[in-house]
Amino acid sequence: MEIPVIKMDELHGEKRSETLQLLHDACAQWGFFWLENHGINEDLMYKIKGLVNKHYEQSMEKNFYNSETAKNLGPDNVVSNVDWECSFMYRHQPESNIHDIPELVCTTLPEYAEEVIKLAERLAEVMSENLGLDKDYLKKAFSNPSVGIKAAKYPRCSHPEFVMGLRGHTDAGGIILLLQDDLVPGLEFLKDGRWMPIPPTQGNRIFVNLGDQVEVISNGIYKSICHQVVPNKNGSRLSIATFYNPGPDAIVFPAQKLTYPSQYRFKDYLEFYSTTKFTDKVSRFQTTKMIFK
Repeated sequence: MEIPVIKMDELHGEKRSETLQLLHDACAQWGFFWLENHGINEDLMYKIKGLVNKHYEQSMEKNFYNSETAKNLGPDNVVSNVDWECSFMYRHQPESNIHDIPELVCTTLPEYAEEVIKLAERLAEVMSENLGLDKDYLKKAFSNPSVGIKAAKYPRCSHPEFVMGLRGHTDAGGIILLLQDDLVPGLEFLKDGRWMPIPPTQGNRIFVNLGDQVEVISNGIYKSICHQVVPNKNGSRLSIATFYNPGPDAIVFPAQKLTYPSQYRFKDYLEFYSTTKFTDKVSRFQTTKMIFK
């Protein structure tokens, strides 16, 4: 199976309808996809990769390999409750913590975050449109979105069979946009009951997956999918994930337009159905909600 590829520039022009449908299917059937032609400056993507790699090599790598977890890993010490991961979190908005990471006080992280926010907002608009909602619905539902960047390295591991790089989980938030390694694999998503490897990035692609709150707001139409990272014995994997999440005080609930009607007598529904049998089901449900609310 091929992971869906969405070309953002084709949302404008003659391929718009086809691309909207492709994006809808990716969100509903996969919960993750590749983005191409997304508009993020390629030089900026290169700079942030270099910045994170340098920070890892100068400030994190030695401490990691000197940790008890790293030194003791082996057949007699299988690790099940710790991740084989080095990471830091840059909070961009509503309040930045850039000065808590002195080695990274520069314009690269904030500039990259702003570029990704624009992309996330464009995605939120077309996802809302695909769901039949106002195009600003998701952005409003997120209510002053929180944005942060988790920069991680999954260090080379001599015994990858005894530890997970990152244990299986779904993401709690909204839209996750990942800039990842272009050489070392390791990310896997659950698809149809099997772990599907996500290959290293080609070119300047961005990998996108949806979080729990998008699944809730879409009333389960769009999916938040379990994923994990397996360590690699041949190299260290880079991961720069930007989280476009609801604000901390956002009240999250399914969009009313997407919920099923509730609390009606079956015979009342049958009477209405008898006159609307050959109309669209979704429209019938919407009308049922208004009649029997």
